[in-house]
Amino acid sequence: MASGNLGVIGGGVMGEALLSRLIDQGIFEASQIVVSDPQSARREFLEQTYGVSTTTDNAEVVAKAATILLAIKPQMLDAVAQDLDARGPQDAAPLGLSILAGIPLARLEAAFPGWAMVRAMPNTPATVGAGVTALATGIRTTADQFAWAKTIFASVGEVVEVPESSMDAVTALSGSGPGYVALMVEALADGGVAVGLPRATAMQLAIQTLKGTAELLQQSQMHPGVLKDRVTSPGGTTIAGIAQLESAGLRSALIEAVRAAHRRSVELGQ
Repeated sequence: MASGNLGVIGGGVMGEALLSRLIDQGIFEASQIVVSDPQSARREFLEQTYGVSTTTDNAEVVAKAATILLAIKPQMLDAVAQDLDARGPQDAAPLGLSILAGIPLARLEAAFPGWAMVRAMPNTPATVGAGVTALATGIRTTADQFAWAKTIFASVGEVVEVPESSMDAVTALSGSGPGYVALMVEALADGGVAVGLPRATAMQLAIQTLKGTAELLQQSQMHPGVLKDRVTSPGGTTIAGIAQLESAGLRSALIEAVRAAHRRSVELGQ
């Protein structure tokens, strides 16, 4: 369990995902978490569902917590920073964990002077505890603080450490990746319907096939090419399907999707 409190500025989907799993795993008690959010309905929901305290005052969150999760929209950064600056300096600078897409560490450190900052890029499967989060550390962040950040984000999935220069690439692959995978699931299910399966059955088969294959690759540490070869019999159904995918350029399409998303991520961060 944490020795200090956790403050969450922004009680949206990702903020909720993190605080709920941190409580479930005993990393924080509900009484150690305070959340600021402008919407009264959202504050009431978080209080009733998780037993955390809530407020509309961001400065109150910072005053009460040693670790601050910034879970706001990127365009709200300046307003939040100005609001906190107007309240004056805190007794002790907190550890700030930012999940603001496209906002570099240099800008975060300028917005929150004295804070130790960690930039994080989680993805949407984090909301069910199956995400992957990339972390990059700021110039004032100690090894112990970075280890603590890893513990917090490990509550919603796997954690990888990357240099900040790789964050746009992370965004293009794992941040945008759930969209690519969802498209593949939908297409597979459509294929099932095209060959006579009921829609619900086709969707169930498509989802579980992707989920099970990913789990197999992760647990076995098998190269994807090896697994592909194992399920591809001479003259069989799988090689017939793979030949069609290769003809349609599936590999190239996915590579180019990541490259296009990377270019857009760079543009948005400028």
